[in-house]
Amino acid sequence: MAIAALYVVPSYGQEMKDSVFLSEINVIGRRRPIEEVVTVQRLVGEDLRRMNSLSVADAMRYFSGVQVKDYGGVGGIKTINVRSMGTNHTAVSYDGVMLGNAQNGQIDLGQFSLDNVEVISLYNGNKADILQPARDYGSAAAVYIKTRVPEFNYGETYHAKATFKTGSFDLLNPSAMVELKLSEKVSAQMSVEWLNSSGKYKFRYRRVNPAGELAYDTTAVRQNGDINATRLEFNLNGEISHGLWSIKGYNYNSERGVPGAIVNNVWRRGERIWDTNSFVQVRLERQLNKFSLLTNLKYAFYRTHYINNDDKLVKVDNMYRQREAYGSIAIMMPVTRCFSASVGYDLQWNGLKADMYDFAEPIRFTHYTSVAGALNLARVKVRGSIVATIVNDKVKGKESPADKSSFTPAIYVGTYPFNTKDFTVRAFTKRSFRMPTFNDLYYADMGNAKLNPERVTQYNMGVAFDRNRRRLLSRFSFMLDVYYNKVKDKIVAYPKGQQFRWTMLNLGVVDIRGIDATMQATMSPTSDIDLTVRGQYTYQRAIDITNPADNYYRDQIPYIPHHSGSAIFNARWKHWFVDYSFMYVGERYNQQENIRYNYTQPWYTSDIALCHEFIVSNLKIKARVEINNLFSQDYDVIINYPMPKRNYRFTLQLDI
Repeated sequence: MAIAALYVVPSYGQEMKDSVFLSEINVIGRRRPIEEVVTVQRLVGEDLRRMNSLSVADAMRYFSGVQVKDYGGVGGIKTINVRSMGTNHTAVSYDGVMLGNAQNGQIDLGQFSLDNVEVISLYNGNKADILQPARDYGSAAAVYIKTRVPEFNYGETYHAKATFKTGSFDLLNPSAMVELKLSEKVSAQMSVEWLNSSGKYKFRYRRVNPAGELAYDTTAVRQNGDINATRLEFNLNGEISHGLWSIKGYNYNSERGVPGAIVNNVWRRGERIWDTNSFVQVRLERQLNKFSLLTNLKYAFYRTHYINNDDKLVKVDNMYRQREAYGSIAIMMPVTRCFSASVGYDLQWNGLKADMYDFAEPIRFTHYTSVAGALNLARVKVRGSIVATIVNDKVKGKESPADKSSFTPAIYVGTYPFNTKDFTVRAFTKRSFRMPTFNDLYYADMGNAKLNPERVTQYNMGVAFDRNRRRLLSRFSFMLDVYYNKVKDKIVAYPKGQQFRWTMLNLGVVDIRGIDATMQATMSPTSDIDLTVRGQYTYQRAIDITNPADNYYRDQIPYIPHHSGSAIFNARWKHWFVDYSFMYVGERYNQQENIRYNYTQPWYTSDIALCHEFIVSNLKIKARVEINNLFSQDYDVIINYPMPKRNYRFTLQLDI
């Protein structure tokens, strides 16, 4: 019987507020002081919603050092890879609690709408705040998604918003959000959304053989990319004596096709997936005398139904059920006037079942214990942490593998060499550990029980400048980071003919060196006019240095370009807005050997949008039109998965 591996894609590559110790280089958003010892990029508030983006994954394309794996269309799987370390080394937190997927270790960010998201933050390393769950210290990079918390002016008891989006690919995307003030200290929010699209778009697909001759040139309509999805989210937020609490309930349901790869001018259309993702989480922050306490509880259930009715392949009809229970506690206290320390413990349980004969039904217990410290001097900020991770797996009817353990330290240093906090120099080094997933280890037709855990060592040095002035050039910021990452026993996935099935192996040792640069300038000639220009650039050399005898020794690993970048221009005149964005991804190779046959050409796109806001009878109305891929470029993010040509989207939003 064939076994499907869920969403394994080829990948290479809340806190107690101590923001006096934090600085951020905001990709978009209001200025905060440069006092951060961790490299962070942010998309914030209304500026985030002005991006030509439908999901969190779409918005994150504009971060430096990030590759978004996109299989095309509204419903295509979208995962991110930060600094070529691989998707599984990027943790994703939703309102302060990490999202989990022990089955394949990857979070499809295309499932998370921007409708009620207020902030998206990307940290290289981890947050500088030492009051955080032990699990949060363990990843090489982290994405924090923060949804909107209701705020009411005097006399207000509710807010309401309704949004309707439509456009190319038969897109229908209505959503609504209601916020209620239940008391002076308790508020509630409910957000609902429906997404429906045929996923059909025209594309041109052209391939040339190694001899330079035209192999085929196809113009067709993409099939089996449809999606029908609903999202329901409920939040309660409250205050208690010296603390805050929140309760979140989340449910996402979808049915979608899996568009097949186009190979030799032939593509298949037999795969479909039904997803149900639900979780409930509780979070409490409280000050107890000198101690600060943070606790989290979470229960999650994920169900995936996968079928493949392709006549030329083995029939598959499988149901997978995954459960997760998670709890954490962290305590922080000041030791001296300039030094604070924290300890934390997390326990996570994961179980996976499937309706297949002799399925392993793995169960995993993961223990995380952390110790962290923060030193704050006049011109120097230091953060240090160490995390002990112990993983215990049990499998049905088989000998269970030995426990895996790891100790992963990290240290971050930031300093202000001049008599100003506009300019900072920072550096960090960190080790990370990630276990192979259930799919990696236990699936009969693709799992490899002998896989070693991946281990990453990171080094980073950077500078940042950020200044606000009441002049024509009201803000200028700049960030530059140089980094070196070494990944040992890197786990990679290669397709076996279907997007849903892969084969796993340890690549060996990968040497990653790179540069990330970000710049932003804002001009305000008058109170009615704002002009903002932003740019990001990434250089990466990510090479396989495992075995000098290999043909691909010191070759760039698959899908990692040497050069990539983006530019964004925003203009406001009174209540009119124009937004333009440009994205470039350089040449890559889609297999290990950097030969002509595996060459994937560079691609670039331009998106533009026009928005107008106006008020009618105290009703705030926003109308927006977007043109994506303005010049109708033909390109692939993943080889054999063509992306849409020029397409359109229209948005109407009503706020009460």
